[in-house]
Amino acid sequence: MDNRYRRDNEMAYFSDESVISEQMEAKKELRKYNDVMPFDAKQGRACIDKIGLKHGSSVYFEPPFYCEYGSHIEVGENFYANTGCIMLDVASIKIGDNAFFGPNVAIYTAGHPIHPESRNSGYEYGISVTIGDNVWIGGNCVIVPGVKIGNNVVIGAGSVVTKDIPDNVCAAGNPCRVIREITDADKPYYYKNRKFDDEIWNKINHS
Repeated sequence: MDNRYRRDNEMAYFSDESVISEQMEAKKELRKYNDVMPFDAKQGRACIDKIGLKHGSSVYFEPPFYCEYGSHIEVGENFYANTGCIMLDVASIKIGDNAFFGPNVAIYTAGHPIHPESRNSGYEYGISVTIGDNVWIGGNCVIVPGVKIGNNVVIGAGSVVTKDIPDNVCAAGNPCRVIREITDADKPYYYKNRKFDDEIWNKINHS
């Protein structure tokens, strides 16, 4: 088995010349993307498409954005990532619709063996990460390999997500844990105990 096959099937693999050459092609396009955005959105979109990043009609990464390949990333409709987003997409990263990322969100599918002799061999791995629909991930969060985050989830700023998070919850901390459920009682509020004014509330209810 070659190392690209091993990498793509979540097996231990080695970053040989064929693996590195794929990364180099992505890095060229990412450098262009980070240079032109946000001033030339058409060219920026072309860079994202060239690395094979799959996306809906509305996608935006505030520069700088960094990934390993791009071709292992899939985002849904209405995706937004603030500045400093890192996606180490050795394995697949799949993100649903209406996902919002704060600044400096990092998704790591890449990892290395724990034992030093095994780690020093140079073999590494990638385990996929999945994020559902309507998810907001606060600034400076880290999501580690193998994590699955459900639908309608809010991850508090600065969290380190090491385990799966179920649907419809607020979660935060290091390690990240469920704080509480999100319910319809939260809908009238935009921040803690501050309610939307009537003008905005009417727009939300009729959208």
